[in-house]
Amino acid sequence: MATLRASTLLSSSSSSCCPKRIKATLQVHAPELGTVSISFPKLPTRNMGEELNMRGGCTTTTTTLRERKTITTTRDDADSSAAAVVIAELYEIAEAVADRAEMHANIGEQRNNWNTLLLTSINTITLTAATMAGVAATGGMGLPLLALKLSSTLLYSAATGMLLVMNKIQPSQLAEEQRNAARLFKQLHAQIQTTLALSTPTHMDVKDAMAKVLALDKAYPLPLIGTMLDKFPETVEPAVWWPRGGKKQQQQQQLISGTTERNGWSEKLEVEMRQIVEVLKRKDTAEYVKLSKLVLKINKILAISGPLLTGIAAAGSAFVGSPSHGSSAVLVGVVAGALASVMNTLEHGGQVGMVFEMYRNCGGFFRLLEESIESTLEEREMERRENGELFEMKVALQLGRSLSELRDLAAASSSSSRDSNATEEFASKLF
Repeated sequence: MATLRASTLLSSSSSSCCPKRIKATLQVHAPELGTVSISFPKLPTRNMGEELNMRGGCTTTTTTLRERKTITTTRDDADSSAAAVVIAELYEIAEAVADRAEMHANIGEQRNNWNTLLLTSINTITLTAATMAGVAATGGMGLPLLALKLSSTLLYSAATGMLLVMNKIQPSQLAEEQRNAARLFKQLHAQIQTTLALSTPTHMDVKDAMAKVLALDKAYPLPLIGTMLDKFPETVEPAVWWPRGGKKQQQQQQLISGTTERNGWSEKLEVEMRQIVEVLKRKDTAEYVKLSKLVLKINKILAISGPLLTGIAAAGSAFVGSPSHGSSAVLVGVVAGALASVMNTLEHGGQVGMVFEMYRNCGGFFRLLEESIESTLEEREMERRENGELFEMKVALQLGRSLSELRDLAAASSSSSRDSNATEEFASKLF
């Protein structure tokens, strides 16, 4: 008779989650056989999925995928960091531009006050000196005559010096420069805000914005000594306040979805834009340059006449009461002083310098529009151009025309060119 007994020995920590060694002993008591013990091997503790991956050779693949994921995540973080830096730089430029706009507006108002105050003061001094010269002729002899003559001469001399300074700096023209600068800085600020709102800024956007800021600083300087623009230039050219020498960066490319393969451009539209450029060069830009030259000549005549007349009046008042030249000296002192007041009022009261700067700035506006159209047409890759329909609308708005009027202008320019008879119509209806 055989007795079969099986005993299982478990460790005291068999209730834990980690597998322990399990040992089972089978003992068989038989008269002719000894005790036989059978031990089971240790159960595998490796995760089943990892074991299969190890046996199937998939460990390298899993590691590679993890590495790729890490590299991709690092690259995305770097791109996000670079984009954040570009956006921060553009915001810094926008803040500086807004500050410059406010600065130019304040200084423009100050210089306009200069024009008013200096005009009033110089005219008051000149008329007072003329009055004293007239009174001195009827004031008799002695000390009263000497006092009136000396006062009249000093006042005329002071008016001459003040007029020389005023005619040199042209306060009305300075004020117009600052007004233009404030408007253009506000325009640049709006462009930067549009870039931040409608697209993802790049380093080229930052570089372009910086170039525009520096070009505006150079075109409309604030100091009066050293960098002030020449108020009586030898040659008259349209104002330039944008970066020159480089290809204009095309912004807001393809803002309209669902456009054609040519990005809204067609051969007819390109021909139309070229005709617009021809009209701008032949009529608008040339006309405002001609007007600028005319106003500059008038301003030169007035700027020379004012101090010259006050100087003559000062010399005439010094000889008032002289036995030989008394009557003629009075005439010169009074009449020259009155004419000087008239010339000063025409020049600075009429703000001839401001008119010259306004015409020069209008010529620059048309020159900028010409270069904008030409640089756009030079880009042969249509997808890199600004959308054609949007560009046409922008040009029409800048010229104060509707789209149909703009197309009619281009058609009229084309027909007149074939007939060798230039059109008399200007491109702009805004100025």
